[in-house]
Amino acid sequence: MKWTWQDVEHLARDLAVQYPSKDPLRLSTKDVQRLVVAMPTFGDEPDAATDSILESIQAAWYEDREG
Repeated sequence: MKWTWQDVEHLARDLAVQYPSKDPLRLSTKDVQRLVVAMPTFGDEPDAATDSILESIQAAWYEDREG
């Protein structure tokens, strides 16, 4: 199954697994978008994400990482 931009929690977990050494709070939303689009589990339109969605992914990634 491929995730879409609406699958914030799933995308955040995948980012935490794939990039354990990255600090999501030190990344721009464009960086987050680039990392999500590069993941094999992502299957949505690359440019369909809003800043709000990207910030939600970033926050969920941080929470998952600090968990």
